[in-house]
Amino acid sequence: MTRPSRFPAAVFLDRDGVINRKAPEGEYICCWSDFEFLPGVFEAIARLNRAGYLVFVFTNQRGIALRRMTNEAVVEIHRRMRAALEKAGAPIEAVFICPHGIEDQCECRKPKPGMLLEARSRYGVDLTRSIVIGDRESDLEAGRAVGAAVYQVGPRTSLLDLISSFA
Repeated sequence: MTRPSRFPAAVFLDRDGVINRKAPEGEYICCWSDFEFLPGVFEAIARLNRAGYLVFVFTNQRGIALRRMTNEAVVEIHRRMRAALEKAGAPIEAVFICPHGIEDQCECRKPKPGMLLEARSRYGVDLTRSIVIGDRESDLEAGRAVGAAVYQVGPRTSLLDLISSFA
């Protein structure tokens, strides 16, 4: 018999393309008026919470490095996103942001697992019992690097469709 881990399992969601409608290629979600939740997101995150998962968002925000938006604007978008989700009974534990550009060679920009490792450090998350959901290969690579299960949303598979198989 396997003993349950004393560390929590988590679901890590990429933001753009998983939670909200993605901006066209080369453009960025720069303010709250640009942010549009995708269908089924509230119900999907509420189900994840009811299933006992801690839910995190982890997102590359290169637009900050490119000076197309400010860190403060991104923080405000996430504050409003979290408030809307909380009000709908679908809270997010925390949001992890990589504000760096590709050329910065940081450890937090996906596909590197820095944001996942930070969640493990700050929240005691068992990454090998956790799930990473993204819309790009870089999201999945970050999850694989820490031994998490990985799933990809796409044009035919929404977040709600995907999590229905396990939450």
